[in-house]
Amino acid sequence: MQPTTQSFLEFKEIKEGVILLKSRALRAILMVSSMNFSLKSEDEQNAIVLQFQSFLNSLDFSCQILVQSRRLNITGYFEKLKELEKEQNNELLKIQIEAYRKFVQGMVAEGVIMTKQFFIAVPYTMGEMVGGKSGFLGAKTQMSAMTDEIFERCRNQLYQRMEFVAIGLRRCGLSVVPLTTPEIIELLWSWHHPKEAEVGYYPEILPELIK
Repeated sequence: MQPTTQSFLEFKEIKEGVILLKSRALRAILMVSSMNFSLKSEDEQNAIVLQFQSFLNSLDFSCQILVQSRRLNITGYFEKLKELEKEQNNELLKIQIEAYRKFVQGMVAEGVIMTKQFFIAVPYTMGEMVGGKSGFLGAKTQMSAMTDEIFERCRNQLYQRMEFVAIGLRRCGLSVVPLTTPEIIELLWSWHHPKEAEVGYYPEILPELIK
């Protein structure tokens, strides 16, 4: 019997904005805004660095910083340029619009124009409910299944961590938003299908899959 695609994935399901791994660990994803650090004054830069250092030192759990780079999808912009080119009566302007359109298309094709999105994955494990790492093996035997009650308790602890991370990053001048279940599904899908995501294609998410 051939293995299915799902057998290669590390997570079992996604519900209530939480990724449930096959190991019964939980993950939540925070989307974080970017900052043009080079435009800040020297004093502002030093303050941001010190605040971020203070945030990192305050963490007593690990987090994973994820950066997604993708060629910018400006298909709609190209279509608008084509329409302007057709409607232009001035031959010189028409030639200039065509040259500009081809120039931008060449830059996009070479991957020069990129967009970046920043995320932080916040973890929580069932073992932490009974005393952290030292109690993990014991927890694995005591809680062999992720029941609804255990999931709810773990999710509440995970949400507290998410809020702690969000507050620390906001003090650095960044905006932080937790991803919902549909947004997490789209993010994971785009990582496995980058070409389709670059042109703005995403599969339809069935209502019964959203929890």
